[in-house]
Amino acid sequence: MILVDTGAWLALLDRGDAYHTRCRKFFQHNREPLITTYPVLVECVHLMFSRIGVEKTLGWLETLRTQGVSVFAMGTEHLPSLSALMQQYADLPMDLADASLVLLADEIGEGRIVSSDERDFHAYRWKNQHPFRNLLLEQD
Repeated sequence: MILVDTGAWLALLDRGDAYHTRCRKFFQHNREPLITTYPVLVECVHLMFSRIGVEKTLGWLETLRTQGVSVFAMGTEHLPSLSALMQQYADLPMDLADASLVLLADEIGEGRIVSSDERDFHAYRWKNQHPFRNLLLEQD
């Protein structure tokens, strides 16, 4: 499974985004299952309402459902881990959406991600040792 961050979803839908062409190319050619988290979805919807409007945002949510994008559900048992990650990377700082993706990588043992965030996902480590492999930045 490939993890997807907020920036990739935003860039896909916003033609004015600097990463739009790369994201569009990635999503058109990708054939592997995608997974994200509820904090990422919340962040996306909040930002998309102002960037692309309510109607396109709701259409995007429906597309996620019809395309079978998985959403990792976190519970209260994950709060200590999220808090520890956010404390560990407080100098960046790490937000909840990013912490949820690092936690997800830890849970599923997968560090391939699609993100327009070049700085943070270069610094983060899943399972405290493995670097993320940002597939979006590997494209030509």
